[in-house]
Amino acid sequence: MRVIAIGTRVPVWVTQGFDDYARRLTQPIKLELLALEAGRRGANQPAARAIKDESERLLATLKPQDYVVAMDERGQEFSTRELADWLALRMQSGQHLALLVGGPDGLAAQVLERASHRWSLSRLTLPHALVRVVLAEQLYRAHSLLNNHPYHRD
Repeated sequence: MRVIAIGTRVPVWVTQGFDDYARRLTQPIKLELLALEAGRRGANQPAARAIKDESERLLATLKPQDYVVAMDERGQEFSTRELADWLALRMQSGQHLALLVGGPDGLAAQVLERASHRWSLSRLTLPHALVRVVLAEQLYRAHSLLNNHPYHRD
């Protein structure tokens, strides 16, 4: 399972948090992070151009057989148990999961169209770097539920 995220310059705590949860995940899930450069933004660099550049890079990393999940604030929200059930179905399908995290301005329409599923961690707008940590933790929590590990408590 790959998390493909825009942004290579993130705070150390983001990298440490993601790595901590990725390390805790055991087979059959192996969580990998692919960080891609953010598009240029500024007074002379419109956000639309940055989003287009980021989207092209994201799409270029995908394989035709990937089950693509776009992290999108307008996507489906899960309870922890619903996420565990969804993750179990995805693992049974045998398709490789590619979870896409956009940059500060989100994902372009062509990325959302390529996605097989849109997942929202919250109706709140979260900083895109923080999404990496929350995403990794929630995958670990769902995985621990599936394996009857005591990490999750109802």
